[in-house]
Amino acid sequence: MKKKVDGRIRTLVENGVKTRERTMFFIVGDKGRDQVVNLHYMLSKAVVKARPSVLWCYKTDLYMSSNRKKRAKQIKKLQQRGLLTSETEDPFALFVASTNIRYCYYADTHKVLGNTYGMLVLQDFEAMTPNLLARTIETVEGGGIIVFLISSLDSLSKLYTMSMDVHARFRTESHQDVIARFNERFILSLASCKRCILMDDELNILPTSTHVKAIKAVDDSVATEESEEAKELRELNESLADTQPIGPLVNLCRTIDQGKAVVTFLDAASEKTLRSTVALTASRGRGKSAALGVAIAGALAMGYANIFVTSPSPENLTTLFEFIFKGLDALDYKEHIDYDLVESTNPAFAKAIVRVNVFRNHRQTVQYISPESAERVQHAELLVIDEAAAIPLPVVKALLGPYLVFLCSTVNGYEGTGRSLSLKLISQLREQGVKQGNQAHAQGKMITGGRLLKEVQLQEPIRYAPGDPIESWLHNVLCLNAADHVPRLIHRLPHPSECELYHVNRDALFSHHQASEQFLQRMMALYVASHYKNTPNDLQLMSDAPAHRLFVLLPPVDEASNSMPDILAVVQVALEGAISKQSAKANLARGHAPQGDMIPWTVGQQFQDAELPTLSGVRIVRIAVHPEVTRGGYGTRAVSQLIRYYQGSPRGVGELSDLSEKDAEESGYGEEHKAPQVEQGEDGLLEERLKPRADMPPLLASLGELRPERLHWLGTSFGLTKELLAFWG
Repeated sequence: MKKKVDGRIRTLVENGVKTRERTMFFIVGDKGRDQVVNLHYMLSKAVVKARPSVLWCYKTDLYMSSNRKKRAKQIKKLQQRGLLTSETEDPFALFVASTNIRYCYYADTHKVLGNTYGMLVLQDFEAMTPNLLARTIETVEGGGIIVFLISSLDSLSKLYTMSMDVHARFRTESHQDVIARFNERFILSLASCKRCILMDDELNILPTSTHVKAIKAVDDSVATEESEEAKELRELNESLADTQPIGPLVNLCRTIDQGKAVVTFLDAASEKTLRSTVALTASRGRGKSAALGVAIAGALAMGYANIFVTSPSPENLTTLFEFIFKGLDALDYKEHIDYDLVESTNPAFAKAIVRVNVFRNHRQTVQYISPESAERVQHAELLVIDEAAAIPLPVVKALLGPYLVFLCSTVNGYEGTGRSLSLKLISQLREQGVKQGNQAHAQGKMITGGRLLKEVQLQEPIRYAPGDPIESWLHNVLCLNAADHVPRLIHRLPHPSECELYHVNRDALFSHHQASEQFLQRMMALYVASHYKNTPNDLQLMSDAPAHRLFVLLPPVDEASNSMPDILAVVQVALEGAISKQSAKANLARGHAPQGDMIPWTVGQQFQDAELPTLSGVRIVRIAVHPEVTRGGYGTRAVSQLIRYYQGSPRGVGELSDLSEKDAEESGYGEEHKAPQVEQGEDGLLEERLKPRADMPPLLASLGELRPERLHWLGTSFGLTKELLAFWG
């Protein structure tokens, strides 16, 4: 039976297309797959270009095979069993047959970096992680749709207690009870996203999405208004129109930031000093790969013969090669006459382009190499490193040499070492350039031995409109923009001896209350600014891992003040050990170290001692000190306070507080998780309204009010450097 779709859903999709903002749907129900067809149809009707492509991500099993012949057999079997009728299957079969769908395992989502899709479908909620969300959602273009498919539930609050696949890695022998705090905060955040609708599999909007009541259609004139940035880009194109080869190439750029980046790249290429590095950094979706591709086309026009391109996978270079060809076409190069391309024969790379041969004036090549093949770039004239943030830092440094280097990196960190690249490599190149420049100035001559660094940043999104609500939501829920928002210390800076360490209650921290959200963002800002390798998955480890605890070092707190105290340091620890002797002997005999319990298993295997893993202890996982007060003694103060706490004298009194574990639970300082507050009517899902819990425990607890766990040892694990050895020594 046909049913009229709620007009607000269509309005939201059409508004997104007009404003180039993305739209998100959270569909609860086993038949949500069928609604993907309807949503894609709405999107296809709203856009004026070709039928939008689809990225469909899943854990292990699709409802239907992605192979056409296998899918036909499955349909036949389902029809024979009476589980499929032509009325229900024809629309979906037609959708699959007529749409460009990229099916992708969650384990392979790293291969879609740099690609762009019109629609994203995410099924198998239990397999999702913050990294997967960050990778996939940012591939959707403006006006596109993101769809979450959730199996049937009678209440959204059941997602709060859902066991996620990643939780298996968080469990240790002595800590089995995982609390899905990340899920609760994630679901509550959807209600606050104005471009997200929660609905059931019949497209009935759930009451939690209250903001759609006031939705109104956007005027068509919004889509045609020219912004200041667009006007500036048009003026740049007009000024360079008669300049070869840069004029036709800049004409391909979509934003003024991208246009200026291409100009910078080609300026460096025209100098031909072969000792320059141009570093391009930006958030996801700013057109970095496209700018690199256009710049490579310009370098070919300038006569560069040996150009090497590297990336974690050749599939990440789809956009880059696409814009190399667009750039060559703009310069009147003809395929098969002036250049040809070579596709990979490796089945794992899905026929990705790995080489371009140009033979208009003389033989020129653009060749893909793996990041580990540093020896192959010795004769390069230009090396291009795309998505350098996803390549380990030592590998990137090994690739640098006596040739021009174009480097592009995502800096919001979820690809792995994004912050590491911006903090270490670029700062080292910057310092080297300043040092060489000072020496040259002092000696009154030019020194060409060092590398010249040029830095370019892209701010304006290219896939979607500036200020896209989905981007803001994603950055907030995964703390992706924390690195750029490290809060300044506004209060008096006390001596380290005046500062106290406080325990952070994780139930309160991840409750999605306004104050706790602000505190969490500040904590993550210190993490990202202080530690180089950060991923969004660290956030889920902080929230859900049962063995982990969080502490913050604060200055003396003024109880009369309503402002949030400055966070001087954050300490994350993991409780380890307390492993049964039988388990310790069995694993040591096999040489197997289970997940977690790093120090007990490492030291136990080293000394072949089955007694050591049975002892309980705590490992300091991370210490993050505010960048304005590093090397000021605050990290040392935090560690000393932590040691005294676990020794039983947090304030140096010498006696443990009388607060028992039962008292701690009753006062709200324990790690216990209370049932979320849900207003649920008789119809369950269609009447419930989710909101943050009101009966939250205090966010911070003084160590003097808590009873520490009984421990035998305290340790840490880190890669040895001179600075770290001095700190821990």
